[in-house]
Amino acid sequence: MIVDKLIVSLCQISPVWLNKKETIEKLCATMDEAGKRDSELVVFGEALIPGYPFWLELTNGASFNSMIQKELYAHYLNEAVDLNSNDLKELCQKAKKYSSSIITGIVEKSIDRGGHSLYCTLVHIDKKGEIINTHRKLMPTYEERLVWGTGDGKGLNTFPLGKFNVGALNCWENWMPLARTALYGQGEDLHVALWPGQIRNTEDITLFMAKEGRSYVLSVSGVLKKDQISDFIPHAELIIKNSPDVLANGGSCIAAPDGSWVIPPQQGEGIFTATLDHKNVRMERQNFDPTGHYSRPDVLQLKINKTRQKSIEIVEE
Repeated sequence: MIVDKLIVSLCQISPVWLNKKETIEKLCATMDEAGKRDSELVVFGEALIPGYPFWLELTNGASFNSMIQKELYAHYLNEAVDLNSNDLKELCQKAKKYSSSIITGIVEKSIDRGGHSLYCTLVHIDKKGEIINTHRKLMPTYEERLVWGTGDGKGLNTFPLGKFNVGALNCWENWMPLARTALYGQGEDLHVALWPGQIRNTEDITLFMAKEGRSYVLSVSGVLKKDQISDFIPHAELIIKNSPDVLANGGSCIAAPDGSWVIPPQQGEGIFTATLDHKNVRMERQNFDPTGHYSRPDVLQLKINKTRQKSIEIVEE
């Protein structure tokens, strides 16, 4: 018998900024703590491995042919995650050890697009330690487009977890009505939203999505302070000079299907754990189900292209 309850942990931590190896080690150590809480779903923030590209707004990121931007991009590319090289092996082992699903944000080095472009990707690792989904952010926001390519629909999927059906989106994708609908229509009732880390991004939309979808919504953010910017990063002195004391202040939170707070937005590093009850989803769907009884597919339908976009197709004899 599948029980209604699910234990979830929001891991609001800072990366070892722009250092893939040490950031993965930090995530693994955090998983050890979440494992002690019997967490069945553990979630980390957007682009956490190896970190969000905060330097863009601090170093005139739009300056064309800038040596500063080229050197920073080269470093970012070198520290990005290559899923074909098993970069997340240790994290997958932690998922298996604790029988806990993990959703985390990464910066992905896209081997299927030549290997030198980057994508803001969320990765879903199941309880067996297997990567079951990778979703590339459909549309990078504002200056993010200077370092991240546009994603595709291949990762717009939901997956069962106990009584729940889990889906996830990156940051401002959560403002895209059709992206949300793509997940609602696949039965999502536990929505995960990944953010780089600002309360202003999570405090309104988390409650809104919960009420719209009649689902639990987990918003998970990162944190970063100026004194965590290491001097091994190219042009670190310039970045630090122009940086505020706090670049990301968190905002991780959980909203219930009726639009109330389970955990209100949090600041600072921490692991925030709650037990969710699927019965609350079923009760709220009684009067509203966005792609079920309160929809009109004879009038309005969404078409989803789930093809992984590639530049070449190789046909061999």
